[in-house]
Amino acid sequence: MAVSFTVNGQARVVDLPPEMPLLWVLREGLDLTGTKFGCGIASCGACTVHLDGAAVRSCQVTLAEVAGASVVTVEGLGQGALHAVQEAWIAAQVAQCGYCQSGQIMQAAALLAENPAPTGDEIDAAMEGNLCRCGTYPRIRAAVQDAAKRLSEV
Repeated sequence: MAVSFTVNGQARVVDLPPEMPLLWVLREGLDLTGTKFGCGIASCGACTVHLDGAAVRSCQVTLAEVAGASVVTVEGLGQGALHAVQEAWIAAQVAQCGYCQSGQIMQAAALLAENPAPTGDEIDAAMEGNLCRCGTYPRIRAAVQDAAKRLSEV
């Protein structure tokens, strides 16, 4: 069954099983490998993307569920340039192994789109579903605060 949706601003038609998780549609069907497989049960956040502007775990969303929707992955977040969150991540040197970082960045961008000036507690609450085995949480919090500042100056 062909499913039409938008990915990173481009209309796409994908002919894959409708029950296939969006994660695998992106990675295997569309070669967008920035979205990572972590746990497969929505517990780690490594596969976070935006679905109609909301952060979702792509391992738990089926292709059928994205029909007509807009999906943004880490590759499309900045629309051709780095997003303020990506700039802040680089400035704070957040990544260690880097595996969870695309999910962390997508979660942070969704937070800042909804709440442009989050408190430290609000950042912690929004990011708590995104796990980092390297323990870079202090740098993640600092990067989110930096990104909020960068976005407020635009």
